[in-house]
Amino acid sequence: MKKILKMSFWLLLAIAVFSLFKQINFRSEQNYQISYSDFIESVRTGMINKVDIQHDQISGKRRNGEPFVTYNPNDAKLIDELLEYEVEIDVNKPEPPSFLMQILMSWGPILLLIAVWIYFMRKQQNAMSGQQGQFGKSKAKLIVENQIKIKFHDVAGVEEAKQDVVEVVDFLKAPEKYQQLGGQIPRGILMVGPPGTGKTLLAKAIAGEAGVPFFSLSGSDFVEMFVGVGASRVRDLFKQAKEQAPCIIFIDEIDAVGRHRSSSAGHGGNDEREQTLNQLLVEMDGFSGNESIIVIAATNRMDVLDKALLRPGRFDRQITLGLPDIKGREQILNVHINNVPEADDVNLHDLARGTPGFSGAELANLINEAALFAARGNKKLIHMEDLDKARDKIIMGVEKKSMIMRAEDKLMTAYHEAGHAIVGTFLAEHDPVYKVSIMPRGGALGITMFLPEQDTHSASKDKLESQIASLFGGRVAEELIYGKNKITTGASNDIERATQFARDMVTKWGLSERLGPLDYGDKNQQPYFGGQSSSMSEKTAQQIDEEIRRIIDDNYQKAKQILIDHEQILHNMANALMQWETIDKFQIEQLMAGQKLAPPPPLPPLEEKENKAQPENTNPEIENQALDTPGLAN
Repeated sequence: MKKILKMSFWLLLAIAVFSLFKQINFRSEQNYQISYSDFIESVRTGMINKVDIQHDQISGKRRNGEPFVTYNPNDAKLIDELLEYEVEIDVNKPEPPSFLMQILMSWGPILLLIAVWIYFMRKQQNAMSGQQGQFGKSKAKLIVENQIKIKFHDVAGVEEAKQDVVEVVDFLKAPEKYQQLGGQIPRGILMVGPPGTGKTLLAKAIAGEAGVPFFSLSGSDFVEMFVGVGASRVRDLFKQAKEQAPCIIFIDEIDAVGRHRSSSAGHGGNDEREQTLNQLLVEMDGFSGNESIIVIAATNRMDVLDKALLRPGRFDRQITLGLPDIKGREQILNVHINNVPEADDVNLHDLARGTPGFSGAELANLINEAALFAARGNKKLIHMEDLDKARDKIIMGVEKKSMIMRAEDKLMTAYHEAGHAIVGTFLAEHDPVYKVSIMPRGGALGITMFLPEQDTHSASKDKLESQIASLFGGRVAEELIYGKNKITTGASNDIERATQFARDMVTKWGLSERLGPLDYGDKNQQPYFGGQSSSMSEKTAQQIDEEIRRIIDDNYQKAKQILIDHEQILHNMANALMQWETIDKFQIEQLMAGQKLAPPPPLPPLEEKENKAQPENTNPEIENQALDTPGLAN
C-alpha cells in the first residue's frame, strides 16, 4: 500500500511538472506567433532563409535573427514556393511517444483514481477492524475498592436483606475461614424487588464493606447488533474479574439478557441474546472455576428469567427487597435528611406514616423536592411545611393555581370532598382523614387524603366495606345537596374503585356469605379475546352480579344515612373549604366535634328544603346566595 501511495505521489508530481513546462512553452510560443499570410509575405520578400516544418506548425528565424512560429495548414504549394525563393527546408518527422508514456497518457487518470479509491477503502477497513475489536470488549465500569464510599449504614429500610449478605462480605474478607470447612459461598445473588427499593445501593454497600473491586454494568450492555459480540463481552468481563479477584460483578436489569430461551429452533433459538445467556451460564458455573468472583444481579421481572440461571450454582441465593414499612421509611428519611439543613418542627415519624407505598428512591426525591420548595421561599432551613408540600406534590400532583373555576363548581367540589371526609370519619375501621383540599391537582378538582396509622398487609370485610362507603361519600353529597338530576361525572374514579373492591370481595377474597370462599376468576374473560374460558355457570355469574349490586347498594345507603345525620357538619366543612381551600386534620377534628371554623350563613331546615322545588335562577347575586346556603335534596 505504501508503494502505491509513493508511486501515486511521483506520478502526480510528474504530471504537474509536465503541465507547467507545457504552459511555459506555450506562452513563449505565443510571443513569436505570426499569421500564415505574414509568413508567406516574409518568404516572398526574402526575409526568411530557413524554416523548420513540423506536423502542426512552422518555425524558424528571419535574417535579422528574430524567431517566428506559425500554423502549418498543410498547403501543397508551400514546398514549391519555398524552393522558388531559395529557403532552406528542414522537415522533422514527429516521434511517437514511448509505450510507457502512451500508457500514462491514456490510463494515468484512471490508475490515479483507482489508487485513491484503494487508499480510502483500506483506511476505512482498518477503522472498522479497530471498532470490531472494541465491540468484543466488556463495557463494565470498574470501581476500585478505595473509590467505593457506600457502607451498610448508608442503606436503610432493608435490614433483612442486609443480614442475608453479611456472610458474603465476610467471605470476601476472609475466604480461608469457609474454605477450611469445605464451605462454598454462593456464586450469585439475585436481588428482586420493585424499582427504587435499593438493589444497586445494597450491591455497592457489599463491595464497600468487603473492600474489593466492583464491576458495574447493565444487562443491555451485552447485547449488540453483531452476532457473537455479547458472548465475547461476557468472556472479557470474567477475564478482567479474574485479574481483580476477589471482586464483585454487578449486573443491573439482568432480564434484558437472561430471559427464557426459545424452545423452538425456528423462532430465534440461536440468536445473539441466547448466545450471550449461554456464555453467562458457562462462566458462572462451567468447567473453568471462577472462585472469589461473586455475581450480583438485580431485576424486577424475575418471572421472565431462564430457569437455568436460577438454579443452585449460579444464582443460588435470592433476596427480595420490598417497599419499606413505616419503620423502614423513617430510617430512610433519616439517612437523606442528614444531607440537608432541617428545622426543629420536622417530624419524620409523621412523614413516614404519611408516605405508605413509597420506595427508597421516592423518599429521597421527597427530601429533594422539599429542599427546592424551601429554596423558592428563600428559607435557610427545611420545615415540615415544605415536606408536606413535597409529599402532596408527589402523591396528588402539582397545584393548578392558575385554573379558574366558577363559584358553583367550586362549591360542588367542596361538598363532594366533604362527603368523602365525613363518611370516612364516622365509619369503623377506616383510616383517619389527614387533609381535604379543593385545589385542583393533576386530573382531579379536589382530593381527600386518608393516612393509615400503621402499615397493613391485609384488610377485613368491615374495612373494605367502609372504604366502599367512603368512596361513595362524594357522590351521595352531590345527590343530597343538588338532587339526582344535578350530580356530575366527578365520581367516575370513585365508582370504578368501589366496584372493583366489591367484585374482588365476591370473586377473589371469598367475603360473600352467599357465594362462599371460592375463586370465581373473571367471568368477563372469553377465549376469543385471548383469555381463558370461564368455568362458572350462567346462574353463578348472575349471583355474582347480584351480590356485587347488594354490597354497593348497602354501602351507598350507609354513606347516605351518615351524611343525612350530620348535615350541619357537611355544610360547615364545605364553607370552610370555600374559605381556605385546604383544611388539615386539626381543623377537621374541630368540624367533626360540631365546632364552626367560621360563622356560616343561615341554613334552611332540612324539611323545608325537601318539600320545596328549586326554581331556575338567572340572577348571579341570588344564585350565589342560594349556593352559599344549600340544603339537602332527595
